[in-house]
Amino acid sequence: MHLTRIDLNLFLVIDAIYTERNLTRAAEQLHITQPAMSNALARAREALQDDLFIRVPHGMQPTAFTETIIEQVKSGLQLLQKSAVSKIEFEPATAEKTIRLSMNDMTATMLLPRLMERLQKEAPHMRVECFYVARDQIERELANYSLNFAIDVPMMGNTKLQQHSLGQDRYVCMLRRNHPEIEDSLTLENYLKLGHIHVSSRRTGPGLVDMHLNKLGRRRQIKLRVQHYRSAPHIVERSNLALTAPRSFAQNYDVDYFELPFPVPQVESVLLWHRNAEQDPAHTWLKSLITRAINPY
Repeated sequence: MHLTRIDLNLFLVIDAIYTERNLTRAAEQLHITQPAMSNALARAREALQDDLFIRVPHGMQPTAFTETIIEQVKSGLQLLQKSAVSKIEFEPATAEKTIRLSMNDMTATMLLPRLMERLQKEAPHMRVECFYVARDQIERELANYSLNFAIDVPMMGNTKLQQHSLGQDRYVCMLRRNHPEIEDSLTLENYLKLGHIHVSSRRTGPGLVDMHLNKLGRRRQIKLRVQHYRSAPHIVERSNLALTAPRSFAQNYDVDYFELPFPVPQVESVLLWHRNAEQDPAHTWLKSLITRAINPY
């Protein structure tokens, strides 16, 4: 079939359904309605003389023909995307763009004030949307451009994502000033006698600190479990509870913090993006901006 006889937008439809395996999510990715997506799939089936996708209980299953052509379709779309942005000039001072970032609330607490300060000076018309994307969904959201960057732990072995190390940080124990039970240093016995705040998005289950204490055959007393880090430092400031958190987070609050009296590996964070975005001048500038905001010195 000659390309003049087929709407090239239908290849975007095929790619979206193949990625999502769901018509509703594919429609959301392309910012169209589900009826419009169904209509586009019908036209693609007619043009290519194949069912392309079969509806099954868990979603849309690609046919053998679709599996045969999908890599060429993806490669062609990526080439078109690179061609479209390769010569577009980007001027931060006048750009009107929305930056979509994924990070947890602790990272947002540390990064966003510095990032917004820089944006206000260098790109005042740009907007930021910050939310958390589960780790197993990051690649998909970066690939369909519903997300520009993610800050998370390293994702080893993923050839579709690029990552830049933002550094390592060690855990410390945060306590209120002049804590009645702790003086100049923190021993393991002191640590275990304290009541602790545990931050986790899950309702149950141990954290990294608990797993390393378990290796020593020890257990801490968790008095409060919360989903987010935002409230925890303020509770530390007004109680005798302890919070174990990265040092870079602890130093933002009016608290004392102590080295942990048992070994816990340092935590590394990375900036993640999809390799297909690298030809976009706006992406290059934003990557530099975020890196400078995280490591200002």
